[in-house]
Amino acid sequence: MKKVFYLNTCDTCRKILAQFDLSGWELREIKKKPITKEELAEMYKLTKSYDALFSRKSTQIKLRGLDVKSLGEKDFKELLLDHYTFLKRPVFITDKEIFVGNDKKNVEALKTFFGVSE
Repeated sequence: MKKVFYLNTCDTCRKILAQFDLSGWELREIKKKPITKEELAEMYKLTKSYDALFSRKSTQIKLRGLDVKSLGEKDFKELLLDHYTFLKRPVFITDKEIFVGNDKKNVEALKTFFGVSE
């Protein structure tokens, strides 16, 4: 399995995806085709945490009046399945590895994975 979950309207996602040769990868635009329970379970298997997949920058947090500090793993799971903006993006997933989000450390790990040098 080689999948990338991203949002087409996200400049950061597009910028990260453009750095790599993704031929042979399944590209999933999460607004058009949201993640399934099975896919979330696969991500969870690799991260051992729904919190690690949860985007604290989602506009839905404020709109819904959520207190992220009070949320548990079950809450994160339900929110991730409920609305695409709760997924930290992009998510690159293989059978053995997962790369979640756009922080510098993750992007560097992706570059190493793809064998891309600066």
